[in-house]
Order: sequence, then structure tokens, then C-alpha cells
Amino acid sequence: MKYRKLGKTDLNVSVVGIGTWQYGGEWGKDFTQKEVDEILDKAKEMGINLIDTAECYGDHLSEKFIGNYLKNQKREDWIVATKFGHHFHDSFTRTNHWSAAEVVKQLDDSLRALQTDYVDIYQFHSGGDDVFQNEELWTALDKQIEAGKIRHLGISIGSNENIYQTDLATEVNASVIQVVYNRLDRKPEEQVFPSCERQNLGVLARVPLASGYLSGKYKPGAVFDQNDVRNNHLQSEVFKQLKLVEEIQRNEVPEGVNMAQWALAWCLKHPAVTSVIPGCKNVEQVELNARAADLELVSDQHPQAVEV
Repeated sequence: MKYRKLGKTDLNVSVVGIGTWQYGGEWGKDFTQKEVDEILDKAKEMGINLIDTAECYGDHLSEKFIGNYLKNQKREDWIVATKFGHHFHDSFTRTNHWSAAEVVKQLDDSLRALQTDYVDIYQFHSGGDDVFQNEELWTALDKQIEAGKIRHLGISIGSNENIYQTDLATEVNASVIQVVYNRLDRKPEEQVFPSCERQNLGVLARVPLASGYLSGKYKPGAVFDQNDVRNNHLQSEVFKQLKLVEEIQRNEVPEGVNMAQWALAWCLKHPAVTSVIPGCKNVEQVELNARAADLELVSDQHPQAVEV
């Protein structure tokens, strides 16, 4: 495993992390604690130290799975990132909660679920500019940092629609940007990444496998289960993306290289990107994802690379 300094923070994160939306039950599978424990054990064995979750992956369900695992671990061995702003009610149904009081309550609920005294990265999660412009909220979060409940603030955005929020990251004391970035969606290269580099922000690339389409496992016309979030994607767009994936696999992926590993390494070669956070459903996927760090695309000479 390779590690990189997360922007201006004091965190050295593995270049491959673990995304955990799937533990909330919206990716076609319900998980058991045993399955989550096995996945995180394998992640630790492979040198992964970054776990990304959210309050609305289930009603703190993903966090609870992680907390039940962490209580038997050395907390300092793990970098835990979670998010705020939404409340899960049912599959694909959430309400928004952005007031300072509501967010502080969400933080306390997340800490309880994670069975920890602090989170390493606490992220504003997919909110509009209207709720982002809330001095009371950011002041309350700074107080939570002073209280030791949060180490660093972050902002989780789409691919390029929140350049306003990215540009204001330093002003609101955020040092990490989580952004949708993959071979099918390169929009962050236009504005978000240059802004991150100017501010020395850590960058977590989310959806690096384009919801699994870049794994190479799915062919045009693939059908997903009702309880799989991909069933809600516009099917004509999915078909178009999977056709493009076939072209990429044919023309860009070196012979003998696993496409999912290549897709993760492709993200990591951009100098702004610190780490990728793919989801994984089983131990085999964890190991496969982790080995993306071994590909030549992932340079030891990356500007944020560190020796651990």
C-alpha cells in the first residue's frame, strides 16, 4: 500500500480507502456484522486505513457496523470520515437537516454509532449553496473541533457543480474535498482540482468505479435489482456508459490488467487526488481494490506521497 498526506491536514491516508454506502442496504444486498468485520479485517491486512461513511447510509446503519468493528480495534490505526446534512427514512428517501443544532445532534449520533470520541473528517454532504452559506453552522462546527469531536472538516460534492463551495473551503475551515471523479466523469479536472491545488486541499475521489460500471463486469443492457441504487439510474444513460466502458477496456486498459484496478489507479495518477474510496461487497473486492496501489500509474513521486 502507498500513503499520501491529505492536503494540509496531519493525516497520512492509504491511496485506496473503503467506501461504505453499500452497508446501508441500497446496493442490492443487506450486510451482516460478520461480513463487515471480514471486509475491514482484510482492508487492514492490505494496509488500508481510511473508512468513509455517512449518517444517511441507512439510519446511521453503516456507521453502526463500523463502530461495532472499531470497538475491538486501536482507534488511532483508522482514519474515519463521515458526513452530515441528511436523515435516512427508507431506501432512497431522505430529508435535509442543515441547521447548526441539527448538525451537532447528527454529529453526536454519529459518534455514538461509531463508538468513538471523535471523527477524523466531518463532511458537509451534497448540500446546495443556500445551506452552505450559514455562518452559524460553520461556527458551531469549529466549536466541535475545539471540543475534540472533529479533527478536520470536509466538503463532499458532485463532479463540478459546487466550485463555489470548493473555492470557499479554506474560508469555512474545511481542508478536504470529496468529489465524484472517474474515467467516465472528468469534470473536476476543469475547476475543482485547480482550486484544491491552490488551497492545498486533500482530495478523496468518490465513485471512482462509476457505480461499478468501470469494473468491467457489466455489459450494455445489464439489469439491476429493485433495491440497488443503479436501478434508479436513467437506463439509456447506463447503456451509453457501458458502451463507453467497452471502448475504454479495449483501447486504454493494458492487456492482463484488471479493469477495476486500472480505473482506480487512473484516478490516483492525477496530482490533485489523494485517495480513492471505492465501495466493496466482499473480501475479494477489497483485496482487488487495494492492489490498484501496486500499478505503475500510482507513482511514489506523487506530490503528496509520504513514507509510513
